[in-house]
Order: sequence, then C-alpha cells, then structure tokens
Amino acid sequence: MELPALHIGDYLLNAIQPIDQAFIFRGLSDPAVIKYYGVSYNSFDATKEQMDFYERIWAEKTGVSWKIVLQKTLEPIGVITGYYYQPRHQRIEIGFWLLPAFQGKGILTQVLPAFIQQLSVLFNLHRIEAQVETANKPCCNVLEKAGFQQEGLLRDYELKDGKRVSLFVYSLLLDN
Repeated sequence: MELPALHIGDYLLNAIQPIDQAFIFRGLSDPAVIKYYGVSYNSFDATKEQMDFYERIWAEKTGVSWKIVLQKTLEPIGVITGYYYQPRHQRIEIGFWLLPAFQGKGILTQVLPAFIQQLSVLFNLHRIEAQVETANKPCCNVLEKAGFQQEGLLRDYELKDGKRVSLFVYSLLLDN
C-alpha cells in the first residue's frame, strides 16, 4: 500500500522519498531543531540511517513518516512520524520537528489532529504516546492542545551532550 498524501489547510503531508535526504539532513543537523529532538546527524551520508528508518517502519508496518510541506510552494518544512507501533498493545509513539523559520506559528497544532486521525486509519490504535524533554514547553503545548495528557516523568531518562535529561510522557487515548 502506498502512503497517502494528506491535505490539511495550507499544508500537505507527503511521503518521504530518497530525494528528501538533503532536507532531512538540513533539519536534523540544525541546532534549533535538534535542541530537544533525540536524533541528529553530522553529515549528509550519516542521514541515510534516518532515511532507512523512515522506509523500514513503513515496510514493516511499525510506523509511518510524512514530510510537512507548504501547499503553495511545495517546500518541505518538517517531519511528523508515528513509530514503534505495538499491535498487541494497540499503541504507537509519535515525534515531529519543524525547521526554525516555521516554529511557533501554529503549524503543528493544525497538522497534528489530521495526523492522529490518519494514524487511527492505518493502525489499530488505542493509545498514542509522546516523550518530550521537560524544557520543551512549545511541544508540551502542542500536545496538550491536541488532547494529550501529561501522565508522568521519566527522570534522568536520557544522556544528551553529557547531561542527564528528564522526559515528560504524554498520551492520548482514542476510544475514551
């Protein structure tokens, strides 16, 4: 099954293609993008690992990734992903990022509900989860506007640049 494109107001969600590797590298090497994001790359070639991840999760039906595109110009501005789908538990984790020029403009608040709806079409879901660095208040706000509830704190959960980072756990239950 080919990944459907989604039209959401001024934005499109399109399948990520091999030709998008330069865009993915641009995002995942930008300090403003990776400040709170768990994945980063120091070279274009290393970004192939992320491209393989996007392709693999769709092929294995364990997730899906779309690039967020401006409908008027077809310029890619970000990525939104559902991953680690666990059919037995009917849950998936999500993550997203935008290039710095597009952050704080309400784009994810507009895109996230349609993304969630499409996830529920593609996967048998009860729970959608997100893990967010505690300092990433804008991401927390986006999730809360979409109906996610903060349900816990993972203390010193990750090591990033030699420092321990705590994460909030957010969830959205679909059949409540």
